[in-house]
Amino acid sequence: MKFGISYNPGFLGSDPDQLIAVARHAEDCGFESFYVPEHIVLYPGAMLGPAPIPPALPFADPLECLSFVAAATSRILLGTAVLLLPYHHPVVLAKRLATIDVLSKGRMRLLTVGLGTLPGEAAAAGVDFAARGRRANEAIDVLRLLWAGDAEGVSFDGEFFAFDRLCSFPKPHRAEALPVHVGGSSAAASRRAGQRGDGYFPGGRLAAPERARQLEIMRAAATAAGRDAGALEYTRWGAMDMSAADVEARAGLGVTRLVAGVSAAGLDEQREEMSAFAGRLGLG
Repeated sequence: MKFGISYNPGFLGSDPDQLIAVARHAEDCGFESFYVPEHIVLYPGAMLGPAPIPPALPFADPLECLSFVAAATSRILLGTAVLLLPYHHPVVLAKRLATIDVLSKGRMRLLTVGLGTLPGEAAAAGVDFAARGRRANEAIDVLRLLWAGDAEGVSFDGEFFAFDRLCSFPKPHRAEALPVHVGGSSAAASRRAGQRGDGYFPGGRLAAPERARQLEIMRAAATAAGRDAGALEYTRWGAMDMSAADVEARAGLGVTRLVAGVSAAGLDEQREEMSAFAGRLGLG
């Protein structure tokens, strides 16, 4: 099992010293990865399920945060959970992600993309909320095409994006496409993960039977697309108070990575909860 830490600036704030201190301590404790979420904009009346989202939450840009973290760490992998892919132009995004991967010497390896659930956020980005799934599918294809292209250029003609003989350099650190994990708790997200993803990172508070069904959908979609379903990673949210028995139970469900969110209010307490987690589960 691999273990990641999630740092949510929206709830923990965007203090640069605290962000770096948490990332460095996570690395020192032996965590594999460091994740940051995204909201492009919020607005009064935005809801997360049944709960309102305070519109003044300081959701800093996740890729800028990860660049900052990369410069202050040396080993920990960088991830998003999730990057709202439909609201980014993939030609620009391909360059940004490849640059972070080059500058971090190959650590931008856990990009997780999702669709977003706020109609107002889609409207602010000029995106048709109903079409964001198709737009995300196309964006994944564009990212991989640009990363794989050479000096002759690559072309694309899709519903949302079209270009002719574009060259996107630098390439990612290992001169290969960056892994793209798919987030989301719907059947469509499960299929997208199987058809296009390198892994699946579902969210939500779903019952065990629905979780199992999602995994079946992902694997069936991968097989139907001629892909190796067994090669796809399966990441799930965990908790800072998880026990070894909890981890073993998740592993039995096929989970390959658990990501726990820092939840304590102060930096000292955050370090303590990460250290306790690492000690209890034998990280490092």
